[in-house]
Amino acid sequence: MESLIILAAFAFGFGARQIGQPPLVGYLIAGFALGRLGFESTDAITTIADTGIALMLFIIGLKLDLKSLFKPEIYRSTIQHGLVFGAVTFAFVLFLGVLGLPLVSDVTWEQATLIAFALSFSSTVCAVAMLEERGEFRVRHGQLAVGILIVQDIIAVLFLTVSTGKIPSLWALLLPLLFFARPLFSYILKASGHDEILILSGIILTFAGSLLFELVGMKADLGALIFGMLLSGDKKSGELAKSMISFKDIFLIGFFLNIGLSASPTLEMLGIALLLCLLLPLKGMAFVYILSRYKMRVRTALLAGLALTQYSEFGLIVATLSLQLGWLSEDWLATLAIAVSLSFALSTLVNNRSHTLYSRFKDRLKRFERDLVTDDDPQCPARSVDVLIVGMGRVGSGAYDTIVSQYNLKVCGVDTDKKKIEKHTASGRKVIYGDAEDADFWEGLKNTRYKLVMFTMPSLSEMIDAVNQLRASGYQGKVAAVAKYDDEREAMKRAGANVVFNYYAQAGAGFAEHTLSNVMDILPEKPATQAG
Repeated sequence: MESLIILAAFAFGFGARQIGQPPLVGYLIAGFALGRLGFESTDAITTIADTGIALMLFIIGLKLDLKSLFKPEIYRSTIQHGLVFGAVTFAFVLFLGVLGLPLVSDVTWEQATLIAFALSFSSTVCAVAMLEERGEFRVRHGQLAVGILIVQDIIAVLFLTVSTGKIPSLWALLLPLLFFARPLFSYILKASGHDEILILSGIILTFAGSLLFELVGMKADLGALIFGMLLSGDKKSGELAKSMISFKDIFLIGFFLNIGLSASPTLEMLGIALLLCLLLPLKGMAFVYILSRYKMRVRTALLAGLALTQYSEFGLIVATLSLQLGWLSEDWLATLAIAVSLSFALSTLVNNRSHTLYSRFKDRLKRFERDLVTDDDPQCPARSVDVLIVGMGRVGSGAYDTIVSQYNLKVCGVDTDKKKIEKHTASGRKVIYGDAEDADFWEGLKNTRYKLVMFTMPSLSEMIDAVNQLRASGYQGKVAAVAKYDDEREAMKRAGANVVFNYYAQAGAGFAEHTLSNVMDILPEKPATQAG
């Protein structure tokens, strides 16, 4: 039966991709379709789903800046939003009960409180998947959203622990000693090289963290997250995260399938779930308003808020526990599962257009922006520069140095990672802070005279959106970009790039040129001619 479920996941995921939607929407639909046909989740699918969540949390830990969790805009905004949206949801559920609608006609205030609490969380799986796909995990709004998700997850874990009455064992008091194991973990990664051994070491560390925390009576998922955080900042953490992403994505298919397979929806359940989804705009607006009070641009608040505008898988875990304790009925669990699934699909559709929405309504949105100094204002596009390089990773840095040394042109780099900018500045490179998908970043472009703008970001969708923003600002100069595959190259050409460099197809030519330029003594004085 598992083979049929996987085949259905492929078919629906493939179909979603063909109409421009993320595959996860297809996986959700596949789960519900199979559920309607009488299929049920199996132990194998559940194990795959649990593994996917553990791997995802481990990877989040690898990328997480621990200090960010203690910033007021993270922990305080999480609590404020939970209280505000929870109160709104509580009142809405009771109002539906007054109307005498099915499922809610006899709802108690205790049940309404549980439902409101379950729906107050945002989905770590869905939000992180969207941020990673668009290459926005490390930008300001991405880190803000992830920080809020982590605080929410911690709150959910505490609730589950208290509700079950299961107190961690005394051995849990020794868990802080794991900090002293960081050198050992770091050595393991360093000695694992760059191949499948590195990936395997990451998987083993994920399972080790899950098992250890489970043994001391704590949530296994929290253990995976903590083990990832122990390696955050390590030189190999970035490489490890990149190498594990594909494995994580494969296992998470089981999670999305499980949501659909766990519910047997009726029309009444679907109706209530749709009504609950009417609260999603309020959830997003509450995030935007609260976050904009913390000395940040309304664009940052909007993009973070939209990334968090969905219901959470943790809400289903809370509902499942409530069902086991007799606090909620099985019908409510199915209804919440439908609401979570619908919120995933709606969130994906809206977030695919998040930058376009800001560009269209930015003048109105800026009315909510406080007139205070912010830490995420983009720097004005550099003037008196010939070439602008957007994305100062290894490719961008190499392009910068080559252009400066060989072509005598004035170059400026752009990046969203302030720590990386500091390193570039220390190395003598001119690099400014800015997000190429930000319409505000390009406002001053008319006063510049760039001859060439080069995009070297890792995400195709991010580069396409950035080129669109660049062209919309009135820029008429040359645009260059990178691509990994031929279809990506064609997509960039259609977006308006004049030159697209294919990493793999043209790497050989670049390697030959670099090698021969450094061993000129082996070249003949004149080109050799082949005998006729």
